[in-house]
Amino acid sequence: MQCHEVDFEIIGNDMQVVEVELDPGETVVAEAGAMNWMEDGISFEAKMGDGSDSGGGFLGKLMNAGKRMMTGESLFMTHFTNNASTKKKVAFAAPYPGKIIPINLGETGGEMLCQKDSFLCAALGTKISIAFTKKIGAGFFGGEGFILQKLNGDGMVFVHAGGTVVKKTLNNETLRVDTGCIVGFSPELDYDIEKAGNLKSMFFSGEGLFLATLKGTGVVYLQSLPFSRMADRIVQSAPSAGGSRKGEGSVLGAIGGMLDGDNR
Repeated sequence: MQCHEVDFEIIGNDMQVVEVELDPGETVVAEAGAMNWMEDGISFEAKMGDGSDSGGGFLGKLMNAGKRMMTGESLFMTHFTNNASTKKKVAFAAPYPGKIIPINLGETGGEMLCQKDSFLCAALGTKISIAFTKKIGAGFFGGEGFILQKLNGDGMVFVHAGGTVVKKTLNNETLRVDTGCIVGFSPELDYDIEKAGNLKSMFFSGEGLFLATLKGTGVVYLQSLPFSRMADRIVQSAPSAGGSRKGEGSVLGAIGGMLDGDNR
């Protein structure tokens, strides 16, 4: 496998953009709708599949695309190619606030497992497929479901995560993580779940009934704000769910919201 060698720059702090620089003839593949801007000379085309197997037939590409849909991604991916005679740039951004993680698969053993819908873009030649959680308990209670994204190649891939991202390297160690806070990890690590303590802790600590566990030697990327957690807080604060748009920082609170006439 030989992926295109692309240069890049990550711009911003909390709502980041990755700007990829393409040499003439180079291509980067991205999720549909991820592009922010591109310079003149770059063309784009929606294709079924990730482009890693150019010799595959239509049925094979359809099956691979169908597998990707199981992870919440679109059936098609967009290929951006530099057709100019000089270097050109194209930029991509995540659909919600957070960080963009650059991963060189050539330096991580050629494979990485990620949470579903975390993939943003990658150098052409990267294979984006699915991996099934091997243990039933982890599939039901691990926060990621039974299906994970599997990224194979020897080039750069970019995944996105919510909030702050922390990279940890485990050396025959065990790491316990709140379910949903895992962004990606090395395939050598054992992914499972365990009870979050005794019965009292499970129901009243606010940490849920289970914790995700990663055991072994490898790399794991963690996120401080999973999108599901942020979405839950937004829904809870919505007026239709009993929340209020006004008064969070006010002494009067909900009464102040009624007086200002803007809560009709």
